[in-house]
Amino acid sequence: MQAIRTEGLNKLYGRVRALDGLNLTVEEGTVFGFLGPNGAGKTTTIRILTGLARASGGQAWVMNTPVGIGQREVARHIGYLPEEPTFYAWMTPPELLGYVADTFGLSGSDKRARCEELLNLVGLAEARKRRIGGFSRGMRQRLGFAQSLVNRPQVLFLDEPVSALDPAGRKEVLDLIAGLRGQCTVFMSTHILADVERVCDSVGIIA
Repeated sequence: MQAIRTEGLNKLYGRVRALDGLNLTVEEGTVFGFLGPNGAGKTTTIRILTGLARASGGQAWVMNTPVGIGQREVARHIGYLPEEPTFYAWMTPPELLGYVADTFGLSGSDKRARCEELLNLVGLAEARKRRIGGFSRGMRQRLGFAQSLVNRPQVLFLDEPVSALDPAGRKEVLDLIAGLRGQCTVFMSTHILADVERVCDSVGIIA
């Protein structure tokens, strides 16, 4: 089954053509690397697929649901980590994850268990009482990874998830991504070929 499909996807910003007839397919349960240089249209593609931007032309589907037309249904089944996640600095990790859980309708013991599970997954359990404003870039990235998984997404979109991290931070996040293989479909944009070779099952290159 195809988790993601686009046909002739276009995006114009004034006279600038950010996407020009993009066709791609991503199989369910795989880690897909969307590879290309800065400015090639990777972020634009992700923003369209997640419903944060509208295409100027063409069509796209996520889990067989048309993007745009069925966006409410799409939003329930996806997770998203932007390139530079931002959070309320005064929150603690459990407060942030609890807030995200509320938006997806999780409550009670399921909410508490899911937040605890994710804090352990990303290695932030010991930092649960610290304010996010004091986190390093790597810690914020791992927290962003956790919040993108709160609703147990079928498709996870990651926009340059390791580009600004040091080698240790990159390894941690890449290991987390590799661990999701088979649990959900991962759509990871990057311009770093070595990262794609390390964790991805298939690759699409955008010029």
